[in-house]
Amino acid sequence: MSDINVVLIEDHDLTRIGLRTALKQQTGIQVVGEAANASQGLKVLEGMHPDVAVVDIGLPDMDGIELTQKFRQLQAEKEDEKTKILILTMHDSEDAVLAAFAAGADSYCMKDVSIERLVEAIKATQAGSSWIDPAIANVVLHQIRQVSPGGRATHNAKTVEIGAMDAEFEQVLESYPLTERELEILELIVSGYSNAAIADKLYITVGTVKTHVRNILSKLCAEDRTQAAVRALRSGLVA
Repeated sequence: MSDINVVLIEDHDLTRIGLRTALKQQTGIQVVGEAANASQGLKVLEGMHPDVAVVDIGLPDMDGIELTQKFRQLQAEKEDEKTKILILTMHDSEDAVLAAFAAGADSYCMKDVSIERLVEAIKATQAGSSWIDPAIANVVLHQIRQVSPGGRATHNAKTVEIGAMDAEFEQVLESYPLTERELEILELIVSGYSNAAIADKLYITVGTVKTHVRNILSKLCAEDRTQAAVRALRSGLVA
């Protein structure tokens, strides 16, 4: 498997250098370019066509959200959708999170994340998944809870399309419905409980919880707990 080509767009020199150094030590990651502001970043992205762009939200000339919007427009004009955008930031406000995804970001990661988790986020993003930092997952879940039956959610003039659950997932659930215990655990997952906390609450072992979680992910065709929670809310399994 070829390396994932990454571009870093970050205005703080020490942060950018630290990220570059750390990522270069990771197997399967290749840092192919970098920029200290959005204008330079757009040029690098157009020239390099990386797999993933790690973009700071607080750039000096235009923020990372505006950069994402402009880059997505350029991609649409050239019918080039290869590059994924991973927003890296200290901001976990609902406005920032929803605006980033509305602008076309693929993933959202906090700056205090470990390098191991950042690599996980980069790999998931490159593979086509939306990686959401656990620290802000509740913001996304809260927004989905506010979605009207038509599937459109509006927040301070920023709109985010959240479609209904795909038919294929509904068919899976009809064929392999969740048990009462799995539904109970799914509700706790949506509420943000860890495996250990679920085990304590339900008086079962962590190993048993993990088994149930694996079954839940399989039945919901989900790759992780956050995606399972999102699909549970979309399908009405959890109110």
